[in-house]
Amino acid sequence: MRRCTECAADIEGTWTRCPLCDATVVGESARSPFPAVPLTFSRRRVLRILFLSSLAVIVASFAAQLLLGRGPAEFGALRSVWLGVSAMWLVALTAIRKRHNVAKNTVYIVVLVGVVCVYWDYLTGWYGWSMNYAVPIVCASSVVALLITVRVLRMEVGEHIVYSGLTILLGLVPIGSLIFGWVTNPVPSAICGGISVVALVLLQIARGAEVRHELAKRLHL
Repeated sequence: MRRCTECAADIEGTWTRCPLCDATVVGESARSPFPAVPLTFSRRRVLRILFLSSLAVIVASFAAQLLLGRGPAEFGALRSVWLGVSAMWLVALTAIRKRHNVAKNTVYIVVLVGVVCVYWDYLTGWYGWSMNYAVPIVCASSVVALLITVRVLRMEVGEHIVYSGLTILLGLVPIGSLIFGWVTNPVPSAICGGISVVALVLLQIARGAEVRHELAKRLHL
């Protein structure tokens, strides 16, 4: 047990200075009579708070763009960087949040990137680049990337089959834009639609029974 040289107090524990008078203590240290209680916190709660806070900042950033006007004159380099960082952070949050399921992650990212591109095109005065190029390229790339990923990682059918189908169906959206005349350059939309149709046919031929089984299980049919 240690002892204070100034106030002659006996001190238990590993104190190097007296807790009463802050003087130097002498002697051998003894085990503290009080148990060490570590600080505890919920990691899940902290991550949830960080996620919701980031999401609130991102939504506020996108909403603020409407208040700043739209058109080439109002949309400068600073707003482009601001919107780009917000979109990148939104995609990163989604990728981290859904990282355990690659197929589900792909569906969320395709929807978010497509919506952001359309919104960005709207803010800059609507030149049509989002529907002509961005959305078809994102959808077609996601279909091809998901098919390769599933093949390389050898994922279980139940882990990806439903969301793979949703990704392929999203790839058919540009065909609707082509039919309704919302695009001025039909080539990207036609290519995306063709890739999606081929992928859908292959999915039905190779995994048709599994798709019906998973849909029945998830929809409780």
